[in-house]
Amino acid sequence: MRWLFLLLLVLNLFYYVWHQQQAPLRVKEIAPLSLHQEVRQDIRLLSESGGAQSRREHPVEAAAGVSEVCMFLGGFDQEDSAKLVEQRLITLDIQSQVRVVDAPAGLDYWVYLPPLASRQASLRQLKELQARKIDSYIITQGDLSNGISLGMFPRSESAESVMQRLREVGYEPQMRELPRAHRNFWVRIAPESRRLADDALLQSLARDFNGLQHQLMPCESVASPN
Repeated sequence: MRWLFLLLLVLNLFYYVWHQQQAPLRVKEIAPLSLHQEVRQDIRLLSESGGAQSRREHPVEAAAGVSEVCMFLGGFDQEDSAKLVEQRLITLDIQSQVRVVDAPAGLDYWVYLPPLASRQASLRQLKELQARKIDSYIITQGDLSNGISLGMFPRSESAESVMQRLREVGYEPQMRELPRAHRNFWVRIAPESRRLADDALLQSLARDFNGLQHQLMPCESVASPN
């Protein structure tokens, strides 16, 4: 009986071992590496999420290229008048500087004869013109060097009239339009001093300087340093 019990026990152990070997292995599921990377990317410091977003949504004004606004006092035909205003402002601790403005003031019409093959030929042509009592001068520089200038005229009708008379005596004049500028002098008040230039001061300056104008405009948009 004891041998039978031992035999059954051995058979049960053998069956158990055999059954474990035949059972399918359980695979442990592992999240892909890319998922871990995505989770890591979504983790941010509070300083990174709040501060960086704030900087993107609210850029500083200087980076946006907003130009400063200055007050200009002028425009004087004479630099001396602008200098006097500048000195008055400096005595009041108002930072200021004289600026020169060349404003467009129309066109001039230049009548000329183009350069000939040589300077000697142009000089002979100049003598012919002067013998005909036609005002003329040799051009000494520029792209028309050795050509002959026949005058500068403020109106195109006057230039056309001179050209017609020259054609009648055998010449072929040409005309070139030249921009004419009117130079004014302005005093620029620095942005940090603009608050000191109140209405009372502007009225006082207007009484002392006839025709004084004042304008607010971007500091570097119109005027150029003297």
